[in-house]
Amino acid sequence: MTAYKDLSKDELKALKKELTRKFEEVKAKGLKLDMSRGKPSTEQLNLSMGMMDVLTSSSDLVCEEGVDCRNYGVLDGIREAKQLLADMMEVPKDNIVIFGNSSLNVMYDTVARSMIHGVMGSTPWCKLDKVKFLCPVPGYDRHFAITEHFGIEMINVPMTPTGPDMDMVEKLVSSDPAIKGIWCVPKYSNPQGITYSDETVHRFAKLNPAAEDFRIYWDNAYGIHHLYEDKQDYLIEILMECKKEGHPDMVYKFSSTSKISFPGSGIAAIAASDANLAEIREQMKIQTIGHDKLNQLRHARYFKNIHGMVEHMKKHAASMRPKFDTVLASLEKELGGLEIGSWLAPRGGYFISFDSLDGCAKAIVAKAKEAGLIMTNAGATYPYGKDSHDSNIRIAPSYPTLDEIKRAMEVFTLSVKLVSVEKLLAQVK
Repeated sequence: MTAYKDLSKDELKALKKELTRKFEEVKAKGLKLDMSRGKPSTEQLNLSMGMMDVLTSSSDLVCEEGVDCRNYGVLDGIREAKQLLADMMEVPKDNIVIFGNSSLNVMYDTVARSMIHGVMGSTPWCKLDKVKFLCPVPGYDRHFAITEHFGIEMINVPMTPTGPDMDMVEKLVSSDPAIKGIWCVPKYSNPQGITYSDETVHRFAKLNPAAEDFRIYWDNAYGIHHLYEDKQDYLIEILMECKKEGHPDMVYKFSSTSKISFPGSGIAAIAASDANLAEIREQMKIQTIGHDKLNQLRHARYFKNIHGMVEHMKKHAASMRPKFDTVLASLEKELGGLEIGSWLAPRGGYFISFDSLDGCAKAIVAKAKEAGLIMTNAGATYPYGKDSHDSNIRIAPSYPTLDEIKRAMEVFTLSVKLVSVEKLLAQVK
């Protein structure tokens, strides 16, 4: 294919006319497609229906500690559920605290505790003149929403093929005591699908922050969400690395079963050092009498162990893989060689990140919506919703059916072409 930038003005005008005709034909179909959020599909949810039958009215509901899971007790999670999530998160079970169904909730609570009470004896953030977080971009919009909600200033850090720009991270963290944290999705990152390299993880563990209460918010949301059995990314375990480097308290690690079992009723956990967890448990005594132990028991008995969970995730991969392959094949077929966009082919996770020509993302999303396709808002992958290049678009293939994805990608690639031609024409003298 000839790159669009190499076309003459007359050729671009003719191409725009043809693309407009095709767009109007698609628009006339009255499509109603949604590829805006990374929700599991009904097919994926059905994979876990056996969990509904694990506990019945005649079940023994006593956990390994000897506590009746219908009653009060076991504040930080029952032993068998802690073992399951500890193995999933690759940490000792004594370094796990289990919460409710959402890791996002745990992250919110962790920031809120720091705002109100400080971190391990430090000044509460709410009493400081300025609190800042580093935000790898493009990144996870819900992370950014938490820090924005608390009035925390967010600083963009560009993502590279091996993770965040660590030169920039090291410089900022070591020089500014107002920087209290950094958001990370280290494996199959949202939205690019990048996994942090060994060197990146080592450099995180060796950080020497100016703030004693600096913490790495390590959201390993997609730790076992591989798409391919023969092509899987590997991530070094961060808690152990920090401990090796003499910084055992520097990281909070989060995860959940939300995209493994049921998003509305999974179990979430935080993994951290003994000192961090001691403080969290003390505050939890005031906050709650305990989370849903029956749900914890249900998960433990259904999956049995990490091997059962891994086998279960192979079924998820079988559902997700054709959708990702369809999106990537469509991008390559329709846009490959045109030099109007770029993308990565992730080996896991829930998203595909697309970068358009600068200044085109919002227009592409609006054009797609005009033809009946809802995408994630352009800019959502940046703090405050502001992508200075107006180029990044997050594609979420998980929820639609395969047929819907094929139609959605027809709309999307057509929208990219049309907006790109209009952009190039506006630049031609």
